[in-house]
Amino acid sequence: MLFLVAALLLLGVLMGSVAHVPLPVTVVAAAVIGAWLLVFAARERRRHRHH
Repeated sequence: MLFLVAALLLLGVLMGSVAHVPLPVTVVAAAVIGAWLLVFAARERRRHRHH
C-alpha cells in the first residue's frame, strides 16, 4: 500500500496538478493520505477479525 502511495505521488509530481503545488505541501498531503490509508486498513483488518 505504501508503494502505491509513493507511485501515485511520483506520478502526480511528474504529470498532474501536484506539480503546481510547492513540494512541502505535496509531502504533507502525501503523509496525511498515507496515514489515513493506514488507519483505514487497520480498522478494516480489526473489523474482519471480530466477525
